[in-house]
Amino acid sequence: MSIDSSIEWTESTWNPVTGCTKVSEGCDHCYAERMAGRLQAMGAARYRDGFQVTCHPESLELPLKWRSPRVVFVNSMGDLFHPEVPDAFIRQTFSIMVQAKQHVFQLLTKRSERMREMAPTLPWPRNLWMGVTVESHLRYHRIDDLLRCPAPVRFLSCEPLLSALPDIPLRGLHWVIAGGESGPQARPMNPQWVRQLRDTCVEAGVSFYFKQWGGPNKAKRGRLLDGQLWSQMPELNGAHPVSKQMLLL
Repeated sequence: MSIDSSIEWTESTWNPVTGCTKVSEGCDHCYAERMAGRLQAMGAARYRDGFQVTCHPESLELPLKWRSPRVVFVNSMGDLFHPEVPDAFIRQTFSIMVQAKQHVFQLLTKRSERMREMAPTLPWPRNLWMGVTVESHLRYHRIDDLLRCPAPVRFLSCEPLLSALPDIPLRGLHWVIAGGESGPQARPMNPQWVRQLRDTCVEAGVSFYFKQWGGPNKAKRGRLLDGQLWSQMPELNGAHPVSKQMLLL
């Protein structure tokens, strides 16, 4: 079974791992932790342990059963490179992405050190976009780790954007997502932080996607930036194209 996603920059989610632990300031009000708590209360079997890190071997082959091509966010409810996930399970997950050539996979982590360390032992298929979260200027080291990985597309998720990102190094990157924090405890995002990041991306020729202003009611605030939608996606250089609704706006 595929899971259609409400996340604006993807189409489906695939969670061979669920659960996580907090590692930096961007984790403080984790949306996945809130959702896992709700699912546990509803009796969902996959979340009977709440947000504890759990591998789901039964979910590994799901993308192989999805016939129609789609853009797939890997582990929206966890972090594949969490220290509690065995090396062998990470390799199995990568192997599935190699086999499922019809899809584009978007994999995002905050554990960039482990990603960098495992990179030489992993296959890097051309349909894989690898990203790291850079929620503040304190996390630029994750970009250095990402650049050491031979992923065909490398991207940053600057969400929740918690500070200005001056002089952010974008060379070797293909895509930047930015957005404000959402939910009842959402921290405010200065509009100038977003504008500065957008302008830096435009100057560097890096695709820029503005996801949301955030806040307790993110739908009400929308995602227009200076009266315009910024929904750019990276060039794929021969990899499977994204669907029409995901193309550059």
